[in-house]
Amino acid sequence: MSPAAGPAPSTPAMRRKAGIASFVGTTIEWYDFYIYGTAAALVLGPLFFPNASPAAGVLASFATFWVGFLARPIGGIVFGHLGDRLGRKTALVATLLLMGVSTLAVGLLPTYSSIGVLAPVLLVAARLVQGLAVGGEWGGAVLIASEHASKSKRILYGAFAQQGSPAGQMLATGSFALIALLPEQDFLSWGWRVPFLVSAALVVVGLVIRLRIEESPQLDRLRSSGRTARFPLGELFREAKGMVLLSIAACALVAAAAYFKNTFALSWATNELGFDRGTFLNVILISSFVQFCTQPLGAFMATWWNPRKVVTTLLIFEIPLFPLMFALISTGDFGLAALGMALATLPHTMYYAILAGMLAEAFPARMRYTAISLSYALAGTLFGGTAPLIGQALLAATGSIVPVVAYSVVIVLLTLFAARIILARGAVPDDTDPGATDPDATEPATAVERTP
Repeated sequence: MSPAAGPAPSTPAMRRKAGIASFVGTTIEWYDFYIYGTAAALVLGPLFFPNASPAAGVLASFATFWVGFLARPIGGIVFGHLGDRLGRKTALVATLLLMGVSTLAVGLLPTYSSIGVLAPVLLVAARLVQGLAVGGEWGGAVLIASEHASKSKRILYGAFAQQGSPAGQMLATGSFALIALLPEQDFLSWGWRVPFLVSAALVVVGLVIRLRIEESPQLDRLRSSGRTARFPLGELFREAKGMVLLSIAACALVAAAAYFKNTFALSWATNELGFDRGTFLNVILISSFVQFCTQPLGAFMATWWNPRKVVTTLLIFEIPLFPLMFALISTGDFGLAALGMALATLPHTMYYAILAGMLAEAFPARMRYTAISLSYALAGTLFGGTAPLIGQALLAATGSIVPVVAYSVVIVLLTLFAARIILARGAVPDDTDPGATDPDATEPATAVERTP
């Protein structure tokens, strides 16, 4: 298509295809990322750090887990630049390939008993590549769905990408729950590798779907009018660094909550509280299923009602539910643990469904991929990857779960503060072709005002 002709408007079929591709791709990416967290809690310590004590081995495996988060901001910058300059679709195909290769590599790695200290070195390298891939994945998946949507439904379409997180978590936890049925020796020798190796087939499916989607209409309009950012990161820090800081804080809870529940709590429950490995994996599986079923409600609520009031209500409910979750897990009862985790899952996952569209509206399209990818990745580095590490360190230092609970509540309050400010400011004006109109609206695509 020639630039003079301009890009074709997004059709309902294109929007559905973009939403499905966003969901499938993020499901595969999060499956790959979550199976590492599950393996770090269950098996990587004794296999790759056998000379450490059990507690130190868990800390060491959680440290390699965090390495992936250290790489995420770099991935956000690299793939954000690629996505803002060359296209959302190009960046998304690259991130999926990179994630697939690195996850397959983990499944094929020799352990410490085979190659000594080189084993944890290679493990860290593979985790770094995983971090680079997921750092660029989320922002592109959010945008390929939300930028195809009409402006009134961008939060709703952004939630397609968010559904990939619980779906990936269910696949990851379910695969390890099945493998955990193996005898201990088989699980440690080869069984733990199976979820990583299965990833190769999933990546092929994801690539086929992603190669068939159309580019974001907003990015097409920027390219056809010659208004793409030459250096998106530079423009971002010149024009919107304050919004980046707010966005990092707004992502803090969703970054930390998943790893408090699915990585730290798994280790705590199986190593300290006497839960069977398979039993607690089923607790996590139940909470992931609850998340998958209820998470979209947040996007529907924010689409039809005042988003700021919806977000405030959800996060206020989270403040007592996180402590309740830890209290119920500490009983050692399967039913109570599952109930506590399911209840704590509801508010922050419904907020998670809103987050994607909320952040997409906070930045201009020409730097949007870089902005939301970097913000989300830095939140993951600062609050997500550190959650199991800090939780384990606090637990080891005090022998009590109370400091861990207090830390989780502080993160909830930080997110509540930042999200309210972002939503009070409203959406930024559309910086694509001024003559372009929203595909489902009669007025030009301008800022969506938010009522404080």
